[in-house]
Amino acid sequence: MTQVSKYPISKDVADRIFEVFIKSLIKIKNDKDAKDLADDLFSPTEKIMLAKRLAIAFLLMRGYQYREISKLIKVSLTTIANVNLSLNYGKGGYKRILESIAKEEKLEEFFENIAEKLLSVPAKSLKGGGVWRYLHQEVKQAKRKRQRSPF
Repeated sequence: MTQVSKYPISKDVADRIFEVFIKSLIKIKNDKDAKDLADDLFSPTEKIMLAKRLAIAFLLMRGYQYREISKLIKVSLTTIANVNLSLNYGKGGYKRILESIAKEEKLEEFFENIAEKLLSVPAKSLKGGGVWRYLHQEVKQAKRKRQRSPF
């Protein structure tokens, strides 16, 4: 969990710092600059945490269930619930950015392929593979259903 300094700053200073942060994000022009800034700003754990939140939001928007997301991305149900609250009652940031990215890339196909690959390895093991085989089948069925949908 990230930590905030125990030494508080004034609201005006905090607002100005956040404004500079947002302007820094807006100035990013290419993937390399974005990656370099993320590498400089965030620890490896923070980068994973942020990426997982985006993935959770995307999967929720695609109708995945909490338990499916939890098993796929290895996050708690509480984390999923918090992202879902932001999706439903936030300012729409998740939705706007993910819809924009989804137009450019095949994110749904990417996440479905990851789910299928992650679940196929344990499903092939002999001991204790029943649950994994079941999850693998569920992901395949969900993929087939989405392929048949008009969207």
